[in-house]
Amino acid sequence: MQVEVLLPQWGMGMSEGTIVEWHKEVGDSVTEDEALAEVEAEKVEETLESPATGKIVEIKVPKGETVDVRTVVAIIETD
Repeated sequence: MQVEVLLPQWGMGMSEGTIVEWHKEVGDSVTEDEALAEVEAEKVEETLESPATGKIVEIKVPKGETVDVRTVVAIIETD
């Protein structure tokens, strides 16, 4: 099964975020709640955590790109 990793809305006024750094790459295994990336939103850095345990099969938003809240930024394949 594939799980979409969405850019969450950490604050009421947040409408977009920028991927500052990915901690994982395509093919890496991840566990639920593990740090996937650092995201800058409203001048504050937040940690994007994995919503599931599995393997990253696609990173849709590269480092440095800004996207809207609830945009799919990565795909995780679960067992």
